[in-house]
Amino acid sequence: MIYGITGNTQKEQLWEPVAKLLSWLEQQGLQAKLHPAVAEGLALRKLLPQAQAAACTAHDLATEVDVILSFGGDGTLLQSAHLAGRHGTPVLGINIGRMGFLADVEVEHVREAICAIERGDYTVEARMALEAELENSLSLELPWALNEFVIDRTGPAGLITIDVTVDGVPLNQYWADGLIFSTPTGSTAYSLSAGGPIVSPGCEVIILTPIAPHTLTLRPIVLPASVTLEVRVYTSGQPYVLAADGRSQLITQEGQRITIRRATHTVNLIKLPGQHYFQTLRNKLMWGAR
Repeated sequence: MIYGITGNTQKEQLWEPVAKLLSWLEQQGLQAKLHPAVAEGLALRKLLPQAQAAACTAHDLATEVDVILSFGGDGTLLQSAHLAGRHGTPVLGINIGRMGFLADVEVEHVREAICAIERGDYTVEARMALEAELENSLSLELPWALNEFVIDRTGPAGLITIDVTVDGVPLNQYWADGLIFSTPTGSTAYSLSAGGPIVSPGCEVIILTPIAPHTLTLRPIVLPASVTLEVRVYTSGQPYVLAADGRSQLITQEGQRITIRRATHTVNLIKLPGQHYFQTLRNKLMWGAR
């Protein structure tokens, strides 16, 4: 296996574990390639002066490795998933963050995780993603999302109007601060904080969760993943935000059609023996704790 290493370079706790891991990989005769920002950070800190020799471009990382090791939290893993893109390169999240729903291998267990991968003692979970496109072929900075797309208001306080149709049939006109379009993977992220349901990642659904709706009877709704959603946003002349996995793009044209559907590719996450989604829920949400 060739291991690609990326991580949250804003976290000081990234550097020592990565440097130690690279030395260990070399001892084991295993090859590693580094995201350029990680290689630069290691070299600057003199933790691994030869790190630059293992660097490859961010664009090439997913095509030159068998597994991407993502050091950080869930936000870092989302960035790593977008590095993997449509290539399908499996990603293993190494948690040096706080929550770790997606990055569910603690950093002190990374060597055991790699040994399990080398033995073939792992599975790959194919997580569904969503894709979006704007009317008139206008491009989106990030056209797909593993967690969610979010439409949100900007500027002075005031609600926005969001018209949604499902397979051509009107669903609702939301009057709210915004609307979240979530995958099951993203159900424990922004959607959960806005009152949405927790959905097991094996389900193939799209979750619509309004953000602070004006009408209290507007509740989250779960739709089949096979549907096509058409969305139009009206903001009384103000721009609004369309965010994909936390990366925001400002949209200035009112009433422009946004089409959201299941993506044609999946994001592949590595799961190790003993890891289970329900166990993660119990641990991270402290279910059953007194």
